[in-house]
Amino acid sequence: MKIKIKDGFIVDGTGKKGFLGDILINGEKIEEVGVVTQEVDRVIEAKGLVVAPGFIDTHSHSDLEVLVRPELLPKLRQGITTEVLGQDGISMAPMPIAYSSSWRKNLAGLDGDSDEICWDYEDTAQYLKRIETAKPALNECYLLPHGNIRMEAMGLDNRKPDKKELERMKEIVRREMEAGAIGISDGLIYMPCAYSEMEEIIEICKVAAEYDGVYVVHQRSEADTILESMKEVIHIGKESGIRIHFSHFKVCGRKNWSKIEAVVKLLDSCKEEGMEVSFDQYPYVAGSTMLGVILPPWVHDGGTDKLMQRLADPILREKMIEDIEKGIPGWDNFVDFAGLDQIFITSVKTKKNLDTVGLNLIELGKLKGKEPYQATFDLLLEEENAVGMVDFYGTEEHVMCFMKRPEMNVCTDGLLGGKPHPRVYGAFPRILSTYVREKRTLTLEEAIYKMTGKAAEAMRLKNRGRIQEGFYADLCIFDAEAVRDKGTFTEPVQYPEGICYVLVNGEIAVSGEEFTGVRNGKVIRRKDR
Repeated sequence: MKIKIKDGFIVDGTGKKGFLGDILINGEKIEEVGVVTQEVDRVIEAKGLVVAPGFIDTHSHSDLEVLVRPELLPKLRQGITTEVLGQDGISMAPMPIAYSSSWRKNLAGLDGDSDEICWDYEDTAQYLKRIETAKPALNECYLLPHGNIRMEAMGLDNRKPDKKELERMKEIVRREMEAGAIGISDGLIYMPCAYSEMEEIIEICKVAAEYDGVYVVHQRSEADTILESMKEVIHIGKESGIRIHFSHFKVCGRKNWSKIEAVVKLLDSCKEEGMEVSFDQYPYVAGSTMLGVILPPWVHDGGTDKLMQRLADPILREKMIEDIEKGIPGWDNFVDFAGLDQIFITSVKTKKNLDTVGLNLIELGKLKGKEPYQATFDLLLEEENAVGMVDFYGTEEHVMCFMKRPEMNVCTDGLLGGKPHPRVYGAFPRILSTYVREKRTLTLEEAIYKMTGKAAEAMRLKNRGRIQEGFYADLCIFDAEAVRDKGTFTEPVQYPEGICYVLVNGEIAVSGEEFTGVRNGKVIRRKDR
């Protein structure tokens, strides 16, 4: 089928000035850009609208959702056509059957849980095949999670791998990169990733670097020890030869805002040394993750089943409170930098505790008639750690400071369950409405580049992220004056306005701001890039 997009304002994803013109789509690819005179099967009138490449979400948590609800409307309806799964070192594959039960509980706080799928696959090749069978509406690519590597090679214990186990980890990386992973992800605040030392990470990254993989990392600290944390990641990049991509880049907590200048200097030094370093960012002053991260690291030792046993022990609960109140070196203490009143529950696993969704931890304590810590521990125990949260940590000025950096591209980092962070439905439109149209932090061309071409460069996605002849026809057509995100922290489940058309691999998935029912996404394996 040939489609002509007529008289649109084309912003091609390179950062160059936009221009008026037509686009000819032939099948999956863009055939012509400029003045199209060929006869076509369909014309999309784009006069007065912006035509951009489809947006690329470099930090997604649709790993389970893509199998259960493959239309992925929260992403598609905001113009996203490609997303990167396997984030934070904790995801769906590889997952040996022996660890399935425990790992599902560990994963639930980030990506959810479901009995609607069969959990009998074991590796990345099988998982990616499941995605293809589900027929997603978006293009999907996958990072190999460090936690999954570690689990398969040596279980979930808090210890260093021996030589044999480390060699096994490297074998797993090679197998999964061959299966299609585009790099390694890490979540150095999440278990079991947090148990690893730098040398272990360097060794597995050396293998991924052989495949031009990227190391996408939620670093050990985004708060008190962020400078030491960044230096660790930079050292990993230098020693292994891998490209570095920091996840959801920020500095958390009022007492750490003074470190921003030094953080920027570290980024500048990497550029001066010729290192390829990038990061993604969501355009909000609050983050979102699993509530279990407020617990000290030792509570997670051995996996979620052991965590449950510790939460049930009154004596250990007192030790948890002591460690949270006094702090532990090298641990990002969310209660310390956000506060109990700025951590809000966003999702639970069971109907029993639905009344807690939307409450902060102080309010949770009042609801349960208990001290906030005890009420929180009870909730985590009852929900088997499958509780999501939102935490407030920064300022708009800091968001804009990092947004303007050349290393930055846009992401959602959206957890899809319960009452989610509004970024799930609106991160990309928010860039266009708040930071282009209202605050003028970015020009339209700069913003589109950071939402498309820059993201494609960071993930080495071939023939995507730009409007160019021979590239895949992943496109977003929107009204620059009307586009806006609508979700709020109290009412986040709202689709944006102004996203008129979305095309994925040459087929129209959104028309007139409505889903057409077309699911034409592909699994993008490493060899396809």
